[in-house]
Amino acid sequence: MRILARGSGPPVLFLHGIPTNGCLWNGIVERLASEFLCIAVDLPPEGFRDLTALAASLEDIRIEHKIDKWHVVGHDGGCAVAVHYAHSFQGCVERLALLSPSMFPELKPFRLFEVLRKPVIGEVMAPWINLLFWNVVMRLALKGNREIVKDFQRPFAGLRGGWRLMSLLRWGHPAEVLASIPLLLPGILAPTLIFHGSKDPAVPVAFARRACDLTPNSELILLDSGHFLPVSEPVAVAQELLRFFQSDERSMVAAVGCYRAAVTAAGIPR
Repeated sequence: MRILARGSGPPVLFLHGIPTNGCLWNGIVERLASEFLCIAVDLPPEGFRDLTALAASLEDIRIEHKIDKWHVVGHDGGCAVAVHYAHSFQGCVERLALLSPSMFPELKPFRLFEVLRKPVIGEVMAPWINLLFWNVVMRLALKGNREIVKDFQRPFAGLRGGWRLMSLLRWGHPAEVLASIPLLLPGILAPTLIFHGSKDPAVPVAFARRACDLTPNSELILLDSGHFLPVSEPVAVAQELLRFFQSDERSMVAAVGCYRAAVTAAGIPR
């Protein structure tokens, strides 16, 4: 795994989803690096097929860098990795944050991705879907932020890029790979902060509410935004993470079962 570390202070591990990379967190890291050691990793594509093994690889990183405990932050599929890690290595996670948690077995893959997951058809359509996805879908989703799109697209550029994307998206069936998540969440001991965008077209807000209901010591923040919260809402997310990481245990206990909406999302119905 490629590791990028910036800043100094209490360590925070950042985990991206599919098909992004550690650059997803740039806007958050630059706002937290003055007070935290921010560690963003590029997760190996094959890792999403075995979340337990991937969690063990993250634990190897913690041990190698002589980190006692760290905060763990995940986005999209990275939330499933974060939950597996937090459940398997309870004593190593100070606090847990989950953004756009696409981590339940009922998850419906993006329709273009479903085409890539089909044998033969996927191989034939991969180059064209790759071009459409990066040049249209992701540019719209990221509001025309060409630099971050380029960062995400780089591993899938060139003649073989479409087949690399296809291989990544054949990570497994959500109903099987994510089946354990509802069983793991009630056993999470770390205080947990959950973010979700009210305009997220990929992950239903019901997933975020379900995660909050299942996780014992959790709080939910709804933002008036789409799926890529670290890119579209870096200021709001960084401010809430700073508050969360620096708050004491008593303030989190008082927030159990509480659905808290950010100012930008005032009036969003439950």
